[in-house]
Amino acid sequence: MPDQNHISQLFRLDGKVALVTGASKGIGAAMARGLAEFGASTVLSSRKQDAVDAVAAEFKSDGLEATGIAANMGNIDDIQSLVDGTVAVYGGIDIIINNAAANPVFGPLQNTDERAFDKIIDVNLKGPFELCKKAYPIMKQRGGGSIIHISSIGGLTPETGIGIYSVSKAAIISMTKAMAQDWGADNVRSNAICPGLIKTKFSEALWNNESSFDRFVNRIPLGRIGEPEDITGLAVYLASAASAYCSGGVYMVDGGYLAN
Repeated sequence: MPDQNHISQLFRLDGKVALVTGASKGIGAAMARGLAEFGASTVLSSRKQDAVDAVAAEFKSDGLEATGIAANMGNIDDIQSLVDGTVAVYGGIDIIINNAAANPVFGPLQNTDERAFDKIIDVNLKGPFELCKKAYPIMKQRGGGSIIHISSIGGLTPETGIGIYSVSKAAIISMTKAMAQDWGADNVRSNAICPGLIKTKFSEALWNNESSFDRFVNRIPLGRIGEPEDITGLAVYLASAASAYCSGGVYMVDGGYLAN
């Protein structure tokens, strides 16, 4: 029979450094807290320094190790500063969760102008790529790492009203697999989480609209929309040694929505 104490230790992240983008609220803050509670030193990043400082202070008041570093994921210089700042504070990077995202438009595809299109692609795809590319040699030198991309069920089946956002999330899934292929030999793992409708400020246009809400919930076998904490357990698993043989995977957290 497996040693249960050994199995539980596989989930521990003591001595690991985790970098979470979009971590000032919602899914990002919930995942970051989960990693910190399992022992990781956690860098919280979002566009505003005061926002990540506030979350880091909450973590520290609970005895968790966390630091806030502001960065705009659509800005290459900010991304480099984020990597450099993380290394300066904690000495390396072992885990990345690419959670920051943008969706400045809601409506038909033809209403997405060039400026909105570029912002979605820059923040949702190019930014995560550049962050991982800059962190990869650091992870390689440390013997490996875990990259977790937050995609969406829209990346598997495009959702009405968020077409280009869905396109960007589909590209994230492909990038997840490409990184798994190219970096696996260096024990750098890459996986994607595809949340369904989660009750966050970011998705408020969907869950705070009666017709959209009803359309989603009526298709969810579990009969409810998700909470940010519903993503946390999977994030901890993929970040930890418990998932040491998982790479290139795409995991849905949608209450069974796509099972229909």
